[in-house]
Amino acid sequence: MKPKKNPNVEIGRNSSLYFMIGLTSVLFMTWQSFEVKFYEEESKVSEVVQLTDELKEDVPITEMIRTAPPPPPPSAPAVIEIVEDVEDVKETIIESTESSQETFIEDAVVRIEDVDVEEVEEDVVVPFAIIEYVPVFPGCEGLQTQAERKACFNEKVQEHIRANFNYPPSALEMGITGRVYVQFVIDTNGRVVGIEKRGPDKLLEQEAGRIIAALPKVKPGEQRGKPVSVKYSIPINFIMQN
Repeated sequence: MKPKKNPNVEIGRNSSLYFMIGLTSVLFMTWQSFEVKFYEEESKVSEVVQLTDELKEDVPITEMIRTAPPPPPPSAPAVIEIVEDVEDVKETIIESTESSQETFIEDAVVRIEDVDVEEVEEDVVVPFAIIEYVPVFPGCEGLQTQAERKACFNEKVQEHIRANFNYPPSALEMGITGRVYVQFVIDTNGRVVGIEKRGPDKLLEQEAGRIIAALPKVKPGEQRGKPVSVKYSIPINFIMQN
């Protein structure tokens, strides 16, 4: 039986040959693309020098100041007289001020009765946490125990801060917030002194110092039966609420 198709016109009879030729061409072109080198063109920089017009300067007019010539030196005398030195010079005798072994020195005696000694009391500063008798804030006088007076003092200070608190407008505009640590001393007269502030910004520190400086006068703390200065510290929070 004869085949229906002519083998010379079969499409797929040389497909492997064509595939090899195409693959070889692709590999050759790929290899050539890797071998090609590109060079960047050198950029030409042009410098422009701006020349100014010829500078014209006005030459100042100088004036010659003529001064009178110096006077001539005095002329030497015609005759030079020689005067003999006949005056006797008295020698100055310098006496020694050093003391010898024969010199007697009286002992200086200082009596203790003649010296006035003044007793200087040291300014003792006791922390609030360990003070024997805590300062008494106005309104806490009726409490008996030290624990109650200490708690009352802390509460009164908090109430004073809330009543006198005023957020600085400049700090509000700039969005400055944070905590200011304030430390101060209640002296032997019951007044607030030595205020120290440490916070994120000067505006907040100034406001915290103003609030503490406005604290009322209190009864001073006592240690061993004597009024003493008491150190107290408290943080003040500056928070903006939406």
